[in-house]
Parts: sequence; structure tokens; C-alpha cells
Amino acid sequence: MSLRSCSLRLVQRVRLPRHCAYATQVHPHHLVTKPSAFGQPTLKSHPHLVKPGELTPGIPASEYERRRRQLVEGLPHGSLVVCVAGQVKYMSAAIFYKFRQASDFWYLTGFEEPDSALILEKTGTPRGFRMLLYSTGKDPSKEKWDGAFTRFQDVLGLFGADEARPLESFADDLRAFAARAEHVYADVPAHHGRRAGSGRGLLRYLSRQQPRAARSDPDAYLDAIAASKRRPLAPLVGALRSVKSTHEQEVMKASADISARAHAKTMRFAQPGLSEADLQAHFEYMCTRSGVQRPAYVPVVASGENALVIHYTRNDHLLRDGELVLLDAGGEYNGYASDITRTFPVNGTFTPPQRELYAALLATQKALVKECAVARGHSLDSLHRRSVSLLRAELGKIGLPCEGTVLERVLYPHYLTHPIGIDLHESGTVERGAPLKEGMVITIEPGKHE
Repeated sequence: MSLRSCSLRLVQRVRLPRHCAYATQVHPHHLVTKPSAFGQPTLKSHPHLVKPGELTPGIPASEYERRRRQLVEGLPHGSLVVCVAGQVKYMSAAIFYKFRQASDFWYLTGFEEPDSALILEKTGTPRGFRMLLYSTGKDPSKEKWDGAFTRFQDVLGLFGADEARPLESFADDLRAFAARAEHVYADVPAHHGRRAGSGRGLLRYLSRQQPRAARSDPDAYLDAIAASKRRPLAPLVGALRSVKSTHEQEVMKASADISARAHAKTMRFAQPGLSEADLQAHFEYMCTRSGVQRPAYVPVVASGENALVIHYTRNDHLLRDGELVLLDAGGEYNGYASDITRTFPVNGTFTPPQRELYAALLATQKALVKECAVARGHSLDSLHRRSVSLLRAELGKIGLPCEGTVLERVLYPHYLTHPIGIDLHESGTVERGAPLKEGMVITIEPGKHE
């Protein structure tokens, strides 16, 4: 029996456990291609992740097209949109971090490969724009190390591009497009990307075309655009991203549900004598088993006095009997972040003072969640002011009066809320004083308790 036929027989017998998030659909093994022929999961290679009609898990191809159309429709005649992908970052020498696509680029394309670029040219056609997607294409020698990349012809069919071109053409094409455009909307990857920074690929190609473009210069491609024509792209895409579609909301709910279950299981796992790192590992393990691709941020596991440090991430102390432990952790699932904080007793039982304080914060949080309705007319700022009033009242009820600025200066020095979505903090383009809109998703974090 050949090794190939043996492995196929083994695949036939494999059944995923019922509790695994991936075990939601059953597909005949002969309909699934392995390894993948594309640079990311597709229906053909990953039917347990991508459903018919979807480009990325949970998001249909039609939604990416709607996003591009909505962006271009709001631009003046003669506009050009330029958006570049993230690049692989390196920890040391050739040791790389797990790649994560630049947020705006992913939002507009769904394309998950590094060293790529997008050009949208506003036109008078029925579609309203022309889409060019640049990538590295197939490279057999590179694929031996990094896996498959998407062929140019498949970029056309999967991602809706009018043209798919090699990345080497990007610099010259951009000069030509920018020369005839009246407005060019672009941003430096490091200014808004999910995983930008110094690296290889795009900058390597640009350095061949532009003497000033060095690998350490992430905005080198902007040299092809006259300064008088440059317009910022991030605020426009950010405004679109701030209101979540029904599909996005469903993915975000799944992301939050997975993280919530991991929190509950980590609470039951906790006991005196374990380390904060044990809880972090258990939380991340439970998230990963349910399909989370990565933590949305570095988890905070702060026991006892460590919880007084808002962004405590050392997670290297032991849990002691009688202490509370604050777990601030969330996973990123199918491109969308979750953000949950819970505080609980290490030994499973609150002391009376701990219970009173917890109840005061919980009452505040529940009241604020009810305020999160468009009809209430709140902004982020007004919600924060409301949280201060509610916290002051609740703490006063349990004998902790907070006169003057003590509450905000000592006990509650951080802001109540932030928008969340593809990025953990999508605050850059949301005005804190502007009324909240239907479809926005925000956190409610009074005292980092929620």
C-alpha cells in the first residue's frame, strides 16, 4: 500500500469531536482539495470554514463588492483609491510572526496574502470603478516554504478584480494612474494596518523602481503620487467600518460567544496555587479549539493587587486563596475581535466586601447597556459621563463615597468604551461626541469590570 493511499484511508476514518466548532458540516473527503491551491481558505479547500457564496468565513463576496462601491460612490470624479496589504514581520532574522492582514485592505478585498496592493479607479461604467489587484502570484520555490499563493486568473474569479497583475507592476502602474487622477486616496500601512511595518516584498519591488524607496521606508510608494493630489483614505474606510452589516454582526456575535465560553471555563479551572499564566494558557486553548485564529490582544490575567495596573500583561504571579483575579481577554474569530473582562474569586467564593463591590459595578454595567440604543441619543462621551454618575451613586450605596475627582482620578482613570470590530480599537475615525448609529458595536467597561 502506498503512503498516499494509506493517508487517504486514514482521512476517511477521521471524525471531528462534536464540541469542535469546525464539526458543523460533513463533507465527503474526495470533494476537498488538500493542500489548498489558494493563498487562503476557500469553499473548495475548507468547506468546514467557508460556505457557498462566502469569500471569507461569514462574509459573502457580494459584501466586499458593496464596500468598494460604497467607498467609491462617495468620492469626487477623477478619484483613485490606493490601498496596500500588510507585510510579514520578523521577530529575529528569519523567525517570523504569524501574518495578519492590514485591516483596511482586508475590509475592501478579503484578500489575505501579504505583499499585495489594490487600486480602485472611479469610472463612469455601471459598476462605477475599475479594480486592479496586485500580488506575488504563483512561485513554486517560495511555496515549498510558505504554502500556496493564488494564481492571477483565480484572483479575477474569486475576488472580483477586473485585472490581476504582478506586484512588480505596481510602482509603474501607480505613477500612470496617479498622473491622470485628480484625487488619490491613500494611506501608509503603518498608520492604520493590522500587521504592517518593515518587511520584504512590496518594498523590495518598489526599491527597484524608486531610488528613495528603502526597505525601512514604508511610505515609499507615496512617492509616485504628487503631494497636491494626496488625500487620506483611512477616515473614509473607517466611517464605513464603524457601522457593521448583518453578516459582520453575526461573525462578531460568534467571536464574543466563543470568548465568553472560554471565560466561563477558565473561571471553573482557576484555583489557588495556579499561576496567572496557567489561566492565560487555558483561555487561549479553549478559544483555539473553537476556531479562534489568534488572541485579539495580549491577555491580562491580574490577580490581587496586579489588577490595579490596567494593562498588566506579565501574568507571572501565583493565584492566592481569597484573592480576586481579573481576566481581560478575547479572541479574534474570522477577522473580528472580541473584548471581555471578568473579575472572579480565585477560590470560587466572594467575601462579603468583594461581593458588594462586584454588585455595584455589575449594576452600573447593566444600566449602561440599556442606554445603548439609538433612541437614547447617546454619544461615546455622554455614555462615559453617565457611567461616572452611576458609579459614584453605586459606590456611595456601599459606603464608598467618591467626592470631587477621586473617582475618575484614582478609581476609574480610563474611558468607558471604544468601538470594536476588525480591530480591537476602531476609535480612530469615530468622534466621541457624535451620536451613535444603528449597527455600531462598542464595549461597555466601567471599572474594567464588565
